[in-house]
Amino acid sequence: MDMMFLAQVGSTSTEILISKIVDGLALGAVYALLALGFVIIYKATQVLSFAHGALSAVGAYLVSYFAVVWNIGGRVAGGAPQTIQFFISAIVGIAAAAVVGIVIERLFIRPMIGQPIFSIAMITIGLDIMLRTIGNDFIGQGANRSLGQTSLATGDTIGAPWGLTNFDLGGITIPHSYLATIVVAVFAMVGLALFFRSRTGIAMRATAFDQEAAMAQGISAGRIFALAWGIGAALAAIGGAFAAIPPRNFGVNNFTAFIALRAFPAIILGGLDSIIGAVVGGFAIGLAEVLTGHYLASFTDTIGIGFNTIVPYLLMLLVLVVKPYGLFGTPEIRRV
Repeated sequence: MDMMFLAQVGSTSTEILISKIVDGLALGAVYALLALGFVIIYKATQVLSFAHGALSAVGAYLVSYFAVVWNIGGRVAGGAPQTIQFFISAIVGIAAAAVVGIVIERLFIRPMIGQPIFSIAMITIGLDIMLRTIGNDFIGQGANRSLGQTSLATGDTIGAPWGLTNFDLGGITIPHSYLATIVVAVFAMVGLALFFRSRTGIAMRATAFDQEAAMAQGISAGRIFALAWGIGAALAAIGGAFAAIPPRNFGVNNFTAFIALRAFPAIILGGLDSIIGAVVGGFAIGLAEVLTGHYLASFTDTIGIGFNTIVPYLLMLLVLVVKPYGLFGTPEIRRV
């Protein structure tokens, strides 16, 4: 009898661990998408974009607007399944976010080429404030838009097609949206890997390595910069959109931009200029946050509520003590 009870407890513990690992990987996928966008912008332009959180919020708002309010997918393919309609709407929203990124680069960043990095960083902070203010005006103060509302155009629910549905694998409950987040993140990573093998991707890598040498070979640095900001904004929109989908359901609201701040430890941990580091850092931070949140929940009287939200920063600090440029970052040697 005692052995049977211990077996049941062990089985339950294993099931909980597996479900939390999937949860952590799904959250890590969101962080990895946000980190990838940030790293691509930095790698190509050497600009620390503090507007990345605002870009993710604007992107999530555009996806929700085209999917929920306008229902672009329903108008284009009205007879198609809801999943197809949602993806059409999401692609339009992500493309719109990419256009926003390109416009920002052309109007505000490109004129500052050659200026001190501090000045450009301050401009991105100003852009962050501006984009969040504009986004708040559209969303509404105190409002919260989720990718699961009803379309004002057709009256149909055209939000995230997975809703709160789950896979039940031998007692392990895995939300469909978590798997969708992981799959989309993996596809984005594979797509980026293939892109960097293309002619344009090689040009971006060359520009990141040495802008002057790349321009001497006929590469348009301005076009590369615009492309980097467009890709970065698109990835930010994907990450922000998945953060708004139930059961994660951070929503699209006035604080969506601050979700990206939780991805900064992933960026620093992996290395500011490392694509692989952004992926590894994102998944590591997501797993650390979810697992500590679950297994340290019984110690809240001692360590306080919300301790799991500072664990990513603690992990980042521990890594930086050993590797100041992150796990995969490129060390810089300066002679004084």
